Amino acid sequence: MEQISHQHPWTRGNFLDSIAAGHWAYCVREVNDPDNILWAYCILLPAVDDLHLLNITVNPELRRQGIGLRVMNAIHGIAQKMQIPRVLLEVRPSNQSAIALYQRAGYEILATRKGYYPVESSSGQREDALVMTKTIYPASKPYEH
Repeated sequence: MEQISHQHPWTRGNFLDSIAAGHWAYCVREVNDPDNILWAYCILLPAVDDLHLLNITVNPELRRQGIGLRVMNAIHGIAQKMQIPRVLLEVRPSNQSAIALYQRAGYEILATRKGYYPVESSSGQREDALVMTKTIYPASKPYEH
């Protein structure tokens, strides 16, 4: 799912290192699905003042069904429960569908990180990242599409 969903996907080692570092990993599945199909997952890095969304991926076969927004709302609930004041993420400016999701979920652009993402490893080209944030604690409400 990671390989077909991202231009520069995380490796198995990236996931293992992230979990070993204490990042939070969540998977979304249908409880009673006998095939145990993975709907979505996310990796979160908790910090004092931020919950950093490092990776969010929705199964390509299940996109455009509101799952991404449901995952975002669950992330906001985690931040609120843990009393973390905001969620922070980076996104490629070229990833318009992700930006639209984040904006529907109430995120605003905070800054641009120049040359943050690799575009192509052989050329050394890099793409900027938009830093987006949403204030969560204490008074955030979920968004519907």
